[in-house]
Amino acid sequence: MATNIGMMDSAYFVGRNEILAWINSTLQLNLSKVEEACSGAVQCQLMDAAHPGIVPMHKVNFDAKNEYEMIQNYKVLQDVFNKLKITKHIEVNKLVKGRPLDNLEFMQWMKRYCDSVNGGVLINYNALERRDACRGGKEANKRSSSSSQSSVRSSSAATKTQASHATKRNDGHVANGSHRTIKPATSSVAHAYDEQITEMKLFVDSLEKERDFYFGKLRDIEILCQNPEIEHLPASEEKPKQEVQKRKDISTLEFDAAAHSTLSPRQRLSDISDVSGATERCP
Repeated sequence: MATNIGMMDSAYFVGRNEILAWINSTLQLNLSKVEEACSGAVQCQLMDAAHPGIVPMHKVNFDAKNEYEMIQNYKVLQDVFNKLKITKHIEVNKLVKGRPLDNLEFMQWMKRYCDSVNGGVLINYNALERRDACRGGKEANKRSSSSSQSSVRSSSAATKTQASHATKRNDGHVANGSHRTIKPATSSVAHAYDEQITEMKLFVDSLEKERDFYFGKLRDIEILCQNPEIEHLPASEEKPKQEVQKRKDISTLEFDAAAHSTLSPRQRLSDISDVSGATERCP
């Protein structure tokens, strides 16, 4: 069972579209972006799906809006990790910000973990029923069901529109048909722009992470340069102290020699006699 996996593991190369499809199919949701799961409620239910009954779903809040409410969900998730002895670190402060890259990486880990439990097979798990016990779970179920119905209606309406356009083109109403085909083109362009924006956000997040990593390394080097190890200090200072003492001794000798050379012969004889007299007086 995978709890700690490296950043070069294949799990972190799973695309966000695959992650979204996995979340929506497992929990019967309709998320359009991975960062919509930043509240922590989705992660709690994914653990409930992998380990039925271990998550206190009544404590999970699917209607969490602010960071305080989101943190409560992550506390529930952390308690579940502790029960299962999972050592994965949850970067709550980053996840609640809703940054795409951080949430994608955590969801990639979640998918890898859930796939390692019973081969990722869910046995008789009713996601809607389990979510009803959560705070805001019923509203989330309504939103998911309404969005699924609207998607079905839009797909059927698109099919009917295409059929009507084909009929009108066959009847000779080419101008009207071409006018109505502008909307799908516009929506596809908007969707393409959304894709580009998301990709750029992910790229910026990766650059910021790389910047923080190298800045931390440079900071560590700076601290090491400013604070040498104590055990190396005596060895590095002993030699300079010896050299300074030698220089002082040499200077003293030179000064004494110079002073002695400036004395007259009479003064030198008197100094010698004083020294010899003092020697004779000593017992």
